[in-house]
Amino acid sequence: MATDCLRELISLMSNQHSIRGGDELRFMEYQTDKSLLPYNTFGIDVKAAAFAEYRSVGELCALLEEYAVRFRGKPLLHIGSGSNLLFLGDYDGVVLRSQIRGVQVLSDDGEEVLVRVGAGEEHDWWVEHASRQGWHGLENLSLIPGQVGASAVQNIGAYGVEACDVIDSVEGISLETGVAARWSNSECGYSYRHSIFKDALKGKYAITHVLYRLHRTFVPRLGYGGLSKIMSYKGIDPAKATAMQVRDVIADVRRKKLPDPSERGNAGSFFMNPIVDECKFGLLREANPDMPYYAHGEGMYKVPAGWLIEQCGWKGRSLGRASVYERQALILVNDGGATGREVLELCEAVRSDVRGRFGIDLVPEVNVIAGDKGI
Repeated sequence: MATDCLRELISLMSNQHSIRGGDELRFMEYQTDKSLLPYNTFGIDVKAAAFAEYRSVGELCALLEEYAVRFRGKPLLHIGSGSNLLFLGDYDGVVLRSQIRGVQVLSDDGEEVLVRVGAGEEHDWWVEHASRQGWHGLENLSLIPGQVGASAVQNIGAYGVEACDVIDSVEGISLETGVAARWSNSECGYSYRHSIFKDALKGKYAITHVLYRLHRTFVPRLGYGGLSKIMSYKGIDPAKATAMQVRDVIADVRRKKLPDPSERGNAGSFFMNPIVDECKFGLLREANPDMPYYAHGEGMYKVPAGWLIEQCGWKGRSLGRASVYERQALILVNDGGATGREVLELCEAVRSDVRGRFGIDLVPEVNVIAGDKGI
């Protein structure tokens, strides 16, 4: 298993220019009965039967070999920064956490840059780094929490841009066999907040690197969420905005809307914005003329989940030790000491009310982990 991984690593590292290198292979060991409190932004105090971090493909393969011998039969969960997880209880299995770093330029023709990024890099660090290097296309995804690998799995999006718009391909390692694989953008099955890694390949691969195709020329995308108006209000001409100005404005907006996980545990947006067909949209608009919406392809419309939740009176309300954030109803927060089941109870109460009033079933973005598996 490890031999296959290391051979692939050596092949991929050849003829590349490293901007930010990774780490050398080191000795690792599993920690047992490990607290996961620092590894989930909801701040749920649970433990894993075994836990280990890795900083390279070789280390991952070594850990997988040990898992096959020592923990065979126990479930295996791969995580990043834990910004999209809700643990309902202790995890009776093995947790592996990516810390693969590194930024490598694979090609640069003066117009397009192909860059390979370690899946363990923090996504927002990478967005800022790319902007400062003059590699453009990621700016609208500023300040979204999580790691690069998770951003490719979730196909994160904000302000009219999705990760799949700039992803060239994705690399990973089979958690069962240790064999390396690479998927082109089209093979990733990307759609709204979705990829093949969330269904057919869910739980089967650890993403190790993401390849991005970025542009040297900056073209601001300001048509979503009132960004142009916000920039004008700040005295910035939208037509002449720089990449860092766009990033700074978006980051400022997000800071004002989103709670700091270090102060109030949360996973950012808890629900996906529902997409409805023209018939359903017509009924909703007839009953709610002031309903905000966005066109989403031919005959389809995206309705803000936060608006639906707010109309049901949940904004700022609590249920036990969990609540709906008072500034943005799309976010559920841990008000202190909440269990995962308390957060899930709040989630289901909100979904029930939205379903009853609007006939829409909100779908959580957050991955719920129940003891030894996701649900």
